[in-house]
Amino acid sequence: MINEHHDLIHEFPEHRERIHEMKMQDARFSRLFDEYHQVTKTVEKMEAEIEPVCTRTEEEAKIKRLKLKDELYAMLQA
Repeated sequence: MINEHHDLIHEFPEHRERIHEMKMQDARFSRLFDEYHQVTKTVEKMEAEIEPVCTRTEEEAKIKRLKLKDELYAMLQA
């Protein structure tokens, strides 16, 4: 399986500058950004079967990533 890139720059290329700005100026955004990327790395390892887990565990991680992404996107739009 070919993994797609889910880092925020690939997800929201139109917000590249805003993402960088908010990482530097907003501690909450920065913390959520780091958490999002950590979860993304974990999901990518699961998808590549580097870290084999049950389907439910993988799906829960993907849901967590999606919730973080939604929250980060809302912050970018504010």
